[in-house]
Amino acid sequence: MPYAAREDILGKLKKADRREEAPARPPLPPLTEVGWGTEQLIEKFTENLALQTGVVHRVADRAGALEKLTEIAQAEGWKAVMIATDEVLAPLDLAAWGRTNGIDVLKAADFTARDAFKDAVFDQVDAGITGVDWAVAETGTVALVHDERQPRLVSLAPILHVVVVPVDRILPVYEQALERILAARGGMPAHLNLITGPSMTADIQATPFKGMHGPRRVIALLIG
Repeated sequence: MPYAAREDILGKLKKADRREEAPARPPLPPLTEVGWGTEQLIEKFTENLALQTGVVHRVADRAGALEKLTEIAQAEGWKAVMIATDEVLAPLDLAAWGRTNGIDVLKAADFTARDAFKDAVFDQVDAGITGVDWAVAETGTVALVHDERQPRLVSLAPILHVVVVPVDRILPVYEQALERILAARGGMPAHLNLITGPSMTADIQATPFKGMHGPRRVIALLIG
């Protein structure tokens, strides 16, 4: 295109009236999920996680959570687990629990070399155990914000992911979980993982397959 013609077209575009702003979107209708009570939130979270082959156990308190962990560990034959050190797990004192049950309880801070940590979390532990920032009842999803206390590989690498969920952290919908995460972190965190059951892919011949790129099973312990 000749230079003069190009400049003529660009000049006309610059002088053209700009389009009016699009009208504001109408407010969304109220979500029925927001009105769910605690027991309904627990029921929906359990139901929706089960639809994704996740398993949910509900216990009354921290002592009950440790008893259930012991039961699972004995049934699975655990020898070693990798744990997060987030505020949900800290009160459980899983290090002491591991000593009582003859299970090596490892955490990222135990490793000075990243490769050694990766080898352990992929190949040497039977499960990864984490807490949760929030859980979402409408889909059976858990939201984990990753930082030094919650390394991503603890929930993504082991063949089994056990997530401890206080029932007061179950929210009806995604929007509420994201709002609380943004408020607590002062903005969007660098690493946020939304987990709904075991990992799944359909990359191969469009055939859904669970456990290709992460845990093949997810167990949620609801406390409260």
